[in-house]
Amino acid sequence: MTEPMKKTPLFDWHKAHGANIVEFGDYLMPVWYASARAEHLAVVSQAGLFDTSHMATLRVFGKDAYDLLQWCFTRNLDACVGKDLAPLTDGKCVYGLFLDEHGNAIDDSIVYKIKDREFMVEVNASMGGPVARHLMEQAKGRDVTVIDLTDKLGKIDIQGPASIKIMAKVLKDPGAVYEKLPYFSAKGHFDPASTLAGQAQMLDGTPLLVSRSGYTGEVGFELFVERDQTVKLWDAIMAAGAEFGLTACGLAARDSLRAGAVLPLSHQDIGHWPCIHNPWPFALPFTPSGDGFTKAFLGSAALDKAADAPYTLTFVGNDLRKVEAHGARVYLDGREIGTVLTCVTDMAIGRHEGRIYSIATPDKPAGLAIKGLSCGFIKVGSRLAPGTAVEIRDAKRAIQVLIETDVRPDRTARKALKTFM
Repeated sequence: MTEPMKKTPLFDWHKAHGANIVEFGDYLMPVWYASARAEHLAVVSQAGLFDTSHMATLRVFGKDAYDLLQWCFTRNLDACVGKDLAPLTDGKCVYGLFLDEHGNAIDDSIVYKIKDREFMVEVNASMGGPVARHLMEQAKGRDVTVIDLTDKLGKIDIQGPASIKIMAKVLKDPGAVYEKLPYFSAKGHFDPASTLAGQAQMLDGTPLLVSRSGYTGEVGFELFVERDQTVKLWDAIMAAGAEFGLTACGLAARDSLRAGAVLPLSHQDIGHWPCIHNPWPFALPFTPSGDGFTKAFLGSAALDKAADAPYTLTFVGNDLRKVEAHGARVYLDGREIGTVLTCVTDMAIGRHEGRIYSIATPDKPAGLAIKGLSCGFIKVGSRLAPGTAVEIRDAKRAIQVLIETDVRPDRTARKALKTFM
């Protein structure tokens, strides 16, 4: 029998506010409310609120927790923070991958260091169980425990330049929370066993974990809370954000924003092929010269031998037209060379005289009408230089696109919080 689709704690809110609901990763989730375009633009110019309670969280702890993650996770936990590649310390988090022995992606993840011998691992929807089992298989003989917290937490993402002012109205002592909270760090806790340095609470004292991260390329936070506090937190943020143009957002805007930020969708842009030759070299522990790795990890031996692996490349179109990614093909000079992995429209960008501008670009030409550009990722057999024109085709249309190294310029994710206060 087919298992019934899961619902997040916010499902009733989504239905009551007119969300279009779709099946995604075993969950019933909002894909958009009134307009995916408006939701996308709101995140770039103001702020958007996303229900991400379908994501899964693991606790990994014990004497050998570090050794297990250092073997299974692609990032070198001794050298992964900031430009100086400092060690992962309490309250910091880092993006990377879990690979199999063939170098293929099991899932991408963010790993948080809570304290010595205690880590939190955020993975994708429905991947809590598979990643937990994978870690336990690799943990044989080690003193480590992995607990799958799937469906035991609430998670909400607030993204966009107004998110800092909005959360300042929701948090108790926001100044203390924001102090020394750089990109990819966190404060607070969602249970006593996962307490990070520094407190984070709602005005009524409800504890939460505030992570300076997200999946849109724009400044904001990922918020973790006890499951039965999710609706209260959502309502408080929506009320606080009313004066700032805060918009509830669905999966469609989340997808177009992450593609415009050159971020992959697991099991679509990374998957059952060697996870190398792609726009995300920062997910691997390359040496400064780029000709090797700074540590051995599960899958590294396979990647060392993956010279013939396919290339995943970023593209941007010349207008907002897109193709249906599933089944679409890539052509160069009339010859089929690969497949389309992702194709969406970033509604916040446009081209002028060969340059891509965002609605947030300070020096965009006066009067430039930005209507959006298609963008995404293709998988081909060999490297193509930036600026190469290729054609992508589905059953209905063929469009010309250009290979690019970036998509939406002037993203805000890494900017200091004081810039927005």
